[in-house]
Amino acid sequence: MKKINTKGAGVFFSCDASGKKMPQIFLHGITKTFKVYERKKRGIITGAFFRNAKTVTALDGVGFEMDEGEMAGYIGPNGAGKSTTVKVISGILTPEAGECVIMGRVPWKRRAEHVAQIGVVFGQRSQLWWDVPAGDSFEMMRHIYNVPFESFKQRLAELTDVLDAGGLVKTPVRQLSLGQRMRCEIVASLLHRPKILFLDEPTIGLDAVSKLALREFLKNENKKHGTTMILTTHDMDDIKALCSRVLVIGRGKILYDGAMPELAKRYAPLRRLRASAKSAPAEGEIMIDGASSANFENGTLTVMFDPEKLKAHELVMRVSEKYSLNDIMIEEQNIDEIIAEMYREMNI
Repeated sequence: MKKINTKGAGVFFSCDASGKKMPQIFLHGITKTFKVYERKKRGIITGAFFRNAKTVTALDGVGFEMDEGEMAGYIGPNGAGKSTTVKVISGILTPEAGECVIMGRVPWKRRAEHVAQIGVVFGQRSQLWWDVPAGDSFEMMRHIYNVPFESFKQRLAELTDVLDAGGLVKTPVRQLSLGQRMRCEIVASLLHRPKILFLDEPTIGLDAVSKLALREFLKNENKKHGTTMILTTHDMDDIKALCSRVLVIGRGKILYDGAMPELAKRYAPLRRLRASAKSAPAEGEIMIDGASSANFENGTLTVMFDPEKLKAHELVMRVSEKYSLNDIMIEEQNIDEIIAEMYREMNI
């Protein structure tokens, strides 16, 4: 990829040999380390003054690209490097090595211009003033991002209407429930119409109704305004509902980058048949030709099978020949099971 530095440090116009425009988000070989101090195994007083230092690698050659309007899930276990990656992309941290170009800029070199075009939502941190009404924080955001007053009024009305947050504007943030605060956090992050939105655990602690409403809003925002979104979460239902692409990080390295169905096919190829049986077989494992496993417990027959080797209708026929069945349900493995299996296989 050819890169041409223009108009001052940290600004790039990039293209490949064919003249193709550079992706909106471009990371290559990003490495970031931190120094961690550990108390020596001595007395409390001595240990306070003499500590061992070790270097921890948070990001080890991380690289990926995203085009404008993409929605991607960024997942991994605690300590994998998700938050560090977001901080590098946001310009908060400077890596020791690698390239990072976001919307034609190096984030930490042109931070003021960069943050004017991104938004960040942290489920466990707040950007709102705790003791004043949410509306005061929105007004502060207007001045920080230099949003014209008329544009601000129009955008605020649009967001509060869609997110049902109009009645929360005059309420002090400390008096808001978690779900109400998260709606206000979304409003604050989108007031300046960012081109990229980072969402870190945005649905943490939300009830089912609030989760569904927030997911629907984010999908519409992406579709209507083409906002690029990166979602980091442990709630796999969020990923499945919002993202067509998923990136998995572990021990500071990108382990998978692709579509969710392909991830499921690779790490959880089996499907599950559940049925209640009128004529109950003996409790425990049972034999069904072509099935990977089958057992009967508490009145429910559970059969695991590979649809590439045994078609669902053939399995139903074979089970029906042996047992008289009531309700039948065929389902894919839970997304959490898929991710857990991948972590086990990759030893992360």
